Amino acid sequence: MTVTDAVVRLAIILGFFLVVPLVVGQMEHKAMAHMQSRVGPMYAGAFHGWAQLVADGVKFAQKEDVVPAAADRRVFQLAPAVALIPYLVVLVAIPIGPGTQVGRDLDAGLFFVLAVMGVGVLGSLMAGWASANKYSLLGGIRSAAQLMAYELPMILAASSVAMAAGTLSLTGIAVAWHWYWLPWQLMGLFVFFVSGLAELQRPPFDMPVADSEIIFGAYTEYTGIRFALFLLAEYAGIVVLSLLTTVLYLGGWKGPFYLGLGAAGFGWFWTLAKTLVLAFLVIWLRVSYPRLREDQLQKLAWTTLIPLALAQIALTGILKVV
Repeated sequence: MTVTDAVVRLAIILGFFLVVPLVVGQMEHKAMAHMQSRVGPMYAGAFHGWAQLVADGVKFAQKEDVVPAAADRRVFQLAPAVALIPYLVVLVAIPIGPGTQVGRDLDAGLFFVLAVMGVGVLGSLMAGWASANKYSLLGGIRSAAQLMAYELPMILAASSVAMAAGTLSLTGIAVAWHWYWLPWQLMGLFVFFVSGLAELQRPPFDMPVADSEIIFGAYTEYTGIRFALFLLAEYAGIVVLSLLTTVLYLGGWKGPFYLGLGAAGFGWFWTLAKTLVLAFLVIWLRVSYPRLREDQLQKLAWTTLIPLALAQIALTGILKVV
């Protein structure tokens, strides 16, 4: 790979990382405004509240950056970056299209992505511990417990896809994927997507930031740009989860029909379309379902998702042998 190719790929990844999470954030504002009759997001801007995202950015930029007197300043200030950077690193290994439309095609790309995604929760744990606030600490501990519970079914579900494809390379999995995989991988798709939502602490799995119990969890003491970075990390996590689900279970850049968009140069179109549909599903779940209790959240992982993931692996093994 030449220096020019490396720079171009890095620019594409950075552009994707900076633009798509903001698009998802704007989509969430509009979807919640329509589904829950929230009038605020519909008035910031002359046309359909187009400037809501800009207004949020200005609001966060002008807020005072407050660090509690009793906080561990260095850890407190580093936590937002630790929460955000893993998702930028992960995008390097997720293919957007066929051929060279990937930052780096790793032989063990699937395990690399899952491992780095797990690092993001350290940002919440650091924020909760460093804030010198009992509610923040409780939120951070809940984040860690949630990661431990849902990482296992997520990895098991992804292992089933790797077994079916015969490779751990994300590009290799997308190339090997066929539409007839979808019916017998539906159980794994359900387990993987639900586990991903729980790791991102998205509703209905947002117990670590349960405002009715612990104010806003690990992020209670954060203001201004640092708080905005945590929000950006959440939207970036939605994009990464949707991208990874697209590559593993929905064929990545492969479309159901061509219409001139199935050629190598337009594979990114199908990847982006599937990603945005899944991101909308994440938003819809937030609007539609109430928050689970902490005991219900743990019970779902250990008594439902893990057995389903193991059953999916057994089914995949049987079908591969047969």
